[in-house]
Amino acid sequence: MTDRKTEQQPDLFRKLIELTKGAVITAPLFFAGTASAMQQDPQLPDYFQKSSFADLAGWDRDDLLSALQSFLRFCAKPVAFKNSSVLSPSQETIGQLCKAADRAANSSDAARRYFEEHFTPYKVSETGFVTGYFEPEVAASRIKTEKFFVPLHRKPSGLETITAENRPKAWPDHLTHGRRKGKTLTELPNRGAIMDGALDDEKLELVWLEDPIDAYFIHVQGSARLRLADGSVMRVGYAGKTGHQYTGIGRQLVKRGEGTPDDFTMSGLRSWLKDNPDQRDALFKENRSYIFFREVTETSAGDGPIGAAGLPLIPGRSLAIDPKYFPYGALVHVASKFPDRGQGNSGFARLLVTDDTGSAIKGIARGDIFVGSGSQAGQIAGDIRHKAEFTILLPNMILDGTSEAVD
Repeated sequence: MTDRKTEQQPDLFRKLIELTKGAVITAPLFFAGTASAMQQDPQLPDYFQKSSFADLAGWDRDDLLSALQSFLRFCAKPVAFKNSSVLSPSQETIGQLCKAADRAANSSDAARRYFEEHFTPYKVSETGFVTGYFEPEVAASRIKTEKFFVPLHRKPSGLETITAENRPKAWPDHLTHGRRKGKTLTELPNRGAIMDGALDDEKLELVWLEDPIDAYFIHVQGSARLRLADGSVMRVGYAGKTGHQYTGIGRQLVKRGEGTPDDFTMSGLRSWLKDNPDQRDALFKENRSYIFFREVTETSAGDGPIGAAGLPLIPGRSLAIDPKYFPYGALVHVASKFPDRGQGNSGFARLLVTDDTGSAIKGIARGDIFVGSGSQAGQIAGDIRHKAEFTILLPNMILDGTSEAVD
């Protein structure tokens, strides 16, 4: 989602070539595109090391029924696999795994047996790093007032993701989106230009906030619940982006000697911005990436925000990843030393489902854990900046090169 989300879909032919070279891509491993593909021996990247469930930290105490129910969201909406994976999943593969998962969704013991019987853990050899993210909840207004004057913008007309098919000659490699006018794709204004009024004449303002800092962090998180003046609640979510590179402003402050990375957790960065209002906007502009929003009406107030896979996120079970390395709908066990409040403050060790991504989420073992909505979730998310171990569960039917029923 977000300044954390990208709409780019890797070129299929290029990815297939990379796979034959042993390149970094796991989607064909998790969901083979055809029956014939499933019958071939899979090529596992060098950074995957076969492991065991006994080696997974906290496996015996995890609420695996919750993890299974999170996975079943994809089974209820198979298009989430198709649209989000690098390769189209085999309907046979999905059908068999989902039927077995549905039968196991009656107890924690059955869920544990499902995972242990139908999957094999493969540890990612690289040391991982996780952060947390959340859905902010702030006051807002549908109309501009003296109090509410900071806009969140709708996406402009003509916004397009840059692909191999539509990429103009000499288009900058780092620019992932553009704006089509007639037959021409042009660069959109960046954050600084938009803050200075580059889009004002287009009347794209969706809603108005009272705090520029809140607005900035909503851009980073990619969604928010907004409490309107009439007492109603409005949810906004990611609709697109300018395509400029994301720059973490906390890292910029560290480079200037303003503090250490530990000083600029989410709460620490908020404090610095509040204490330095004369430097705030200039710092914001250093992050040239800018996000556009839409009003989200397809979910209930009790659901989480919509992730990149098109499904509501689940607190403590949804993991944002780099889709170059993991497909959406994959099962990834994450172990880290930050306290898990749902497990008596012991170290975090859970089976998560990959259903989101973000501009700042890059690399093999980089993840962002969705914590929930509201200020308390924000406090928890802001303190998560930790090394972690990543272990993906690969379906045995893919590893065995078979398409046998898994019941």
